[in-house]
Amino acid sequence: MRVFILGTGRMGAWLTEELFLDHEVAVHDRDLARMKYFIKVRRIVELSELEDFRPELFINCVTLGDTVAAFDEILPHLPGDCIISDIASVKTGLAEYYAKSGRPFVSTHPMFGPTFGNIRDLHDESAVIIRESCEAGKAFFSDLYSRLGIRIFEKDFADHDRTVAYSLATPFASTMVFAACMKKQDAPGTNFKRHMAIAKGLLSEDDRLLSEIMFNPYTIRQLELINSQLSYLTHIIRARDGEEMRKFLAKLRENITD
Repeated sequence: MRVFILGTGRMGAWLTEELFLDHEVAVHDRDLARMKYFIKVRRIVELSELEDFRPELFINCVTLGDTVAAFDEILPHLPGDCIISDIASVKTGLAEYYAKSGRPFVSTHPMFGPTFGNIRDLHDESAVIIRESCEAGKAFFSDLYSRLGIRIFEKDFADHDRTVAYSLATPFASTMVFAACMKKQDAPGTNFKRHMAIAKGLLSEDDRLLSEIMFNPYTIRQLELINSQLSYLTHIIRARDGEEMRKFLAKLRENITD
């Protein structure tokens, strides 16, 4: 298949590396210098070159906030039957965009992300494929993910964003609060150092990516749950209620039991 990948950041580069042996791959990045390290793929300098390449699948890997604008820029250069796709971590507005475009599409989300996922060993990592996607697009990404040992989940657009609010925004918020309360530690313990490593990894991400994930419409409900549980824990500690603390910890262990 002829595949065009827009954006050569960490996820775009990963997809290029995984696909170029089995497909004819072309890449483009607004920063042309970022493409000089790609070999055995076609480097698109001018978008008009796409009319000669005639991709069968377009994978939009730009920053989350630029996804729709990138589609608007690229679509005039694509064949009418080219499948368009995104890997955005929040899908708000994309269902409406795809419906308006009238094109076949596939929307997916590699849940392992660039910061904490080991892209050299993705066994037991997860990815979501949006249920409303076209069958050919679903098959393409299903084959890719299955080959890499990635667990595949199929969700609709809204359910995906609810899942992201739970699985990404909740730990992100907890880590942000940890970092917000930070001060230098002369003798940090093991747990502190582990949390610090997570915080440094998270805050190495692009500000726009973190903002878009936290601005997911379903995030507010998760933050309300966090605030509620913090208030409850504060009440227990203030009252020094050993019995209530025992019940609280028992509930926590139940929550995290596989």
